[in-house]
Parts: sequence; C-alpha cells; structure tokens
Amino acid sequence: MIGTQEIKRLEKEYSNLFEIDANLDRLVRRIELLSYINPLNIEKEKQRFFASKFSQNPDFKYPKLKFDPYKLHRLFFSQRLERIKDERIRQLYQEVIYHYSNMIQCIETIGKSKKFYYNSLRVYGTPTERDVQNARYILHYEDEPSSSDMEKVYSAEEARAYFEEFSHQYSFPLNIKFSTHIAAEAMVSNSSQSLLIRKNIKFSKNQLLTLSNHEIGVHLVTTFNGLLQPLKIFSNGLPKNVETQEGLAVFSEYMGGALTLMRLKELSYRVLAADSLIKGYSFADTFDLIHGQYKLNRDEAFGITLRAHRGGGFTKDRLYLSGLRKIYKRYQKEESLDILLSGKVALEDEEMIRYLRTLGLAQPISHKSISFQQKLNTNSTLDFILNNLK
Repeated sequence: MIGTQEIKRLEKEYSNLFEIDANLDRLVRRIELLSYINPLNIEKEKQRFFASKFSQNPDFKYPKLKFDPYKLHRLFFSQRLERIKDERIRQLYQEVIYHYSNMIQCIETIGKSKKFYYNSLRVYGTPTERDVQNARYILHYEDEPSSSDMEKVYSAEEARAYFEEFSHQYSFPLNIKFSTHIAAEAMVSNSSQSLLIRKNIKFSKNQLLTLSNHEIGVHLVTTFNGLLQPLKIFSNGLPKNVETQEGLAVFSEYMGGALTLMRLKELSYRVLAADSLIKGYSFADTFDLIHGQYKLNRDEAFGITLRAHRGGGFTKDRLYLSGLRKIYKRYQKEESLDILLSGKVALEDEEMIRYLRTLGLAQPISHKSISFQQKLNTNSTLDFILNNLK
C-alpha cells in the first residue's frame, strides 16, 4: 500500500494527470450500467409470460436516468488530455474516455430495442463461432447426479450470514444490501463497494460457495485493490475489463471447489442466448431455444433469457466462458494472476500496468484471491472440459 508522502510526491510530479484522473472519477460515479439495466418489474412480467404459454414477450420497465447524457458526454470530452506529457498514459486516458462515452450511450438507450443492442455490441461484442462451439461442446455432456448441496433451501438472510462469515478471510469491509431489482442472485456494486443480495429467493449451499468465491473472492478484491491504487481509473475500470474480471471470478469458483458442470452449462446457455440476439431472436424465441430445445427448466431458462434481452439486447454474458478459458490457459502456464487483481483491468492492460509500476503510478496488490492458492477442485470432468476448450 502506498504511503501518504509518496502520493503527495506523485501528485506534484504528475499534477495534470491526477487532476484529470480525479475529474473522470467524479463523472464515472454517475454511470454504473448495472444499476440501470435491470428491469423494475421482473416478477410481474415473468408471470405474464408464463401465463401466455411463453408467447407474449415481456414489457420491461427500467429505472430513470439520474444524469443528463449529453452534458456528461461533453464533460468527458472537455478533459484537456494534451496536458498529460507521457504519450502512453495520454493514449490510455483517451481510450478510457471513449470507453465511458460508449457506456453513457448504452445507458441512454436502455429499453430502446436495437439502439441499445448496437451500443451494447460496441462495449461487449458478440459471441464468436468458437465461443458458440465451446458452449455446445459443454452442453453435450450429460448432467451430473444432483446432490443435497444443490437444493435451494437458504434464505437471503442466511445467505447474508454465510457471506459475512466467508469475508472474514479478507481484510476489507463487507457492506451487504438487499435488492429486488437485480437479475443475478447476488452482485457487487463497484460504486458503493457493496454486495447486493436478491431478496425473496432461496439459495443452495453450492450457490453460496460459488457466489462467495465469485463476488467476494474476485469482484470485491479487485474493487478494493483498485481503490488502493494511486490512480482512480483502476477502481472505475479500464476499457474491455469485463471478460478478464468475469474470467477471474469463475476461475475463483473452480479453484475454490465450487464450480460444477451445471454452472458451466449455465455459462454456455448464456453464450447461446447472446448469440441468438444477432440472429434476430425475440425474447420468446430465445426462451424456446433454452427451454424448448435444450430442456432447461422454465425458471432458469427465463433468467438466462432475461439477462440476454434486458435493455434491448445485452451481450455481456457471452464473456464469462471465454474469460474463464483465457484465465485457465494462463493458469496452466503457471503465470501469476496477481497483476490482473490490481483493479478492474484486462489481460491486455498487463504491459501498461507494469509500465505504470515503474513510474510509481501503480502498486502491487494488497488483497489476494484466497481461492487461487487453494486448488480445491476435485472434478476431473471439469478439468477435461477446460483443457479441451478451443
């Protein structure tokens, strides 16, 4: 962790950089996409969709914007990047501004069908043919026998207690909030450094271990590591960081002994659901693919379809499987993952982070993902699958 005197010295030496970095930090706090993308009326529309025998597409409602998109765009692009003398750092901040400009356009067009979908593509891309082949490869495996660990018997309050106990392994605070407006069972809010738990649902023992390793063991680790860096872009997020961050999070599930074939299949269904968007599938069409053709139960099929179709077509979910594949390959080469826990960063940022470290503008991590040292996976089928992903 960097000392106060060292921070003061850096702020003096790189005064223009720190001024721009602080300006961007204030602006970025307004645009956490995941706080806008989750519909407000999920349960109501789910019941209506089921009542229509899966034929009437849901009509989702979304939170109202708390900022003026045009004004925010203007403030981002008013930053005088020419004042940053180091060309590599100036280029990095230019890419950061373009990235957040794209994010604003995403938020601005939520619920506006194709407009949102095309903005989502710019930020998250679409599944490649290789991604789709990997997903189908995983789905051809027969389901493993169910166990008591998979039964959903724990309440949201019991989940809170489990997460609090799990977090004792880490030295950062755990702030837990309940929510009825998230599509996931639990998720980290980076802006508030808190773990959101979905209210009124039940969790299985395996789910609790999975979410603990995923959300606390990686997403909160990178949140708090990012906050300890001299530059705030580490905590706000560098461009294209989602694939790496989600790959690390699912890899943490694997190393923590939580990953199952069922979970790998869930990530595969997400790839196929994201792929269905580019084929022009409606909500009902994607649901039919997952529930009708692949025979996933209707509640889980609805959840996967919702995640892909929310906002008008959201392709973020396609990145979990490809991210896992990349992180697993790196692990096999016995390369350290620590630098990827520096904040919300991508594999492609590694060289830049090393460069910033030589200048004192990036620091070694303070919090490690404990599961990465554990290697608790005992499922040989998972190893075989991960070794054979293309």
